[in-house]
Amino acid sequence: MHYLDHNATSPLRPESLSAVTHALTIGGNPSSIHGAGRAARAVMEEARERIAALVGAKPAQVIFTSGATESCHLALFGAAEGSLEGDGTKAAGRITRIFVSAVEHKAVLANAVRLAERFPWVHVTVLPVTADGVIDLEALRVALREGKGRALVAVMAANNEIGVIQPIAEVSRMVHEAGGLLMIDAVPAAGKIDLDFPLCDYMVLSGHKMAAPIGSGVFIVADGAPLAPQLVGGGHQRGLRAGSENLSGIAGFGAAAHVLSNADGERARIAHLRDHFETALKAAIPETVIFGEGAPRLCSTSGFAVPGLTSETALIGLDLDGVMMSSGSTCSSGKVAVSHVLAAMGVEQSLAACALRASFGWSSTMDDVHAAIHSLVKLHERVRAREAA
Repeated sequence: MHYLDHNATSPLRPESLSAVTHALTIGGNPSSIHGAGRAARAVMEEARERIAALVGAKPAQVIFTSGATESCHLALFGAAEGSLEGDGTKAAGRITRIFVSAVEHKAVLANAVRLAERFPWVHVTVLPVTADGVIDLEALRVALREGKGRALVAVMAANNEIGVIQPIAEVSRMVHEAGGLLMIDAVPAAGKIDLDFPLCDYMVLSGHKMAAPIGSGVFIVADGAPLAPQLVGGGHQRGLRAGSENLSGIAGFGAAAHVLSNADGERARIAHLRDHFETALKAAIPETVIFGEGAPRLCSTSGFAVPGLTSETALIGLDLDGVMMSSGSTCSSGKVAVSHVLAAMGVEQSLAACALRASFGWSSTMDDVHAAIHSLVKLHERVRAREAA
């Protein structure tokens, strides 16, 4: 089998598996004060430190969640509700405007819409992107200048479907000069590029995108940034997210973060695989389109299309050949649908219907690349033969 769908979920690293197994043997609750509880707490706090170090945050700023979707909800709803409690600090000023880029993950877009439905004084604006999928900075500048009330801006560090990296430093400067707050969805980017948490106020991470267990997520909040808890109960995690912590998932997350803190060699190897894949594919099928090719992209991600070869046909054929890819985001109940990311980039629907994503990770090999190319060429030849018949 040839797995090229690491952006959907990256298979568990050996280091993560070892950490998960160890955590499962402890048998204590991190909130308990006895020996087993203290041992569990030590594992959790070590993971917290490792995750904070990966993105340049303080350990105390790290909150464990069930995954990125919960973290996105906590960021948006928590910030909006928390901003109602202005006390003269960074939290002062009710959020009335939310700006999201058109290529954000649905976990951000859908939660932003729900937020506006709950709070009628909040207005959501979707910001355009360029043909390469980069946020339109001039549109952001204008949006921040117009209107009243504090703004919350949500921008991905890099896109999960095409890998395009966003100009976060510039976005951060613009947002904070305007007195706004910045949320960064760093899920696709963590471990693939350097991240600097102090540039933003909120950051979202997901364990299973980093070869840690599914069901482990992280939300990071800056000191003084407004935040109202969305899950309340036993007062876990300083009262900001109730519920007994998923110790084994957290341990695996911490182990993965530790590995990725020193992963320059792995990044270079993955980039070589991705570049070889695209070069070989374009050489074999010259009409291949690489989405976002003109912009900086993650080393791990290739969003592409072979005109005439629809996503559904390609995915079935690839799977029969033992090659696993996706048609973009995999959070739509297994559906193959035209990507909202490509639509925002102005890609014609006929070409968007052929979109595929190859995503590489720690377990990817050159054999995987060759198998994928062989299968795609075979599928393309079948399409051409059918058209010629």
